[in-house]
Amino acid sequence: MRRCFVNPNDDPDALAKSLADPGMSLRQGGLVAFPTETVYGLGANAFDETAVCRIFAAKRRPVDNPLIVHIASLNDLDGLLPSDYRLGGTERRLIDQFWPGPLTILFPAGEHIAPSVHPGRDLVGVRMPQGAVARALIAQAQVPVAAPSANVSGKPSPTTADDVAEDLAEHIDWLVDGGECALGVESTVLLVEEERAVILRPGGVTQEMLASVIDIPVVFDRHLFDPAGAPLAPGMKYRHYAPDAKVHVWWGEEEAIYAAMREFMLDEDGRPWPQMRPAIIAPRDFLSRYEIHMPSDRLGALPPDDYSAELARSLYQLLRRFDRAEATDVLVYGVDPAHGIGTAVMNRLQKAAEGRVVLVGY
Repeated sequence: MRRCFVNPNDDPDALAKSLADPGMSLRQGGLVAFPTETVYGLGANAFDETAVCRIFAAKRRPVDNPLIVHIASLNDLDGLLPSDYRLGGTERRLIDQFWPGPLTILFPAGEHIAPSVHPGRDLVGVRMPQGAVARALIAQAQVPVAAPSANVSGKPSPTTADDVAEDLAEHIDWLVDGGECALGVESTVLLVEEERAVILRPGGVTQEMLASVIDIPVVFDRHLFDPAGAPLAPGMKYRHYAPDAKVHVWWGEEEAIYAAMREFMLDEDGRPWPQMRPAIIAPRDFLSRYEIHMPSDRLGALPPDDYSAELARSLYQLLRRFDRAEATDVLVYGVDPAHGIGTAVMNRLQKAAEGRVVLVGY
């Protein structure tokens, strides 16, 4: 693995020069990990079936789990779609408002896309990432880039280059290190139908944001809550985002969350379970108010202001840190899943906790 350090704030010419070698590697069938505004992606030429299959092998990813194709400009979209396909008005409004950004839209797949990108389906997810590094790399590659998260399947997604190296150093050709990802959770995946738009995976573009720019209902796909069959989008079917430790999530009334966490950590005599090494993620003021103390490598004390966004940004990194600290259980102060970025955060936690998510106090 070769590592390429770039400054996301460099001007386009400097970025292009820095990314020339990783870009050529992508074009020629290599695997390149790179930062986006969401998480780090593991990229391959979306037109090269052999290169795309390397992604599945490196990640140990189930072969029926589709990939998202990343483009650098709107001009790149035509090469991914059937020649007779024309964008509808809803799709155009979404693209105008949210590209570049963390929104993936499903389109009919063109004949040149590698079959493994959209296994068993005639739809392919496409997005234009917001990060300048990602777009510069794709432009240098001169091909659309299929890229899931750059981690071993099932583990927490990577939000730093070191996270990628920890999982995949032996399997990739280049690692582009552009610092920490800003958003911290993956893109929203959306299927636009004639009379509604269906969220297949909640992410950085929320239901409320989508509804504000299109004139058809925006709903969540039922498979988010009852996964079965061939998934249309990444993250719908398999255990995802999970550390080695068991994750437990409570959300609702603050006092009830504290009581539930305390009951979980203590035996009937009020003593800590001897074999348990808990870690906690919660707002900083909650931890201080209830005098909850934990070793620093097993504590995620987040700012209480805009806690949902802070949790989204920090979640995967904290879960990885807790594994390095050999935590046995991760206790998470959850958020309301019905609003804003909280929907995406709780979706990831639901997957990571394998259903151990409890509403308390109501």
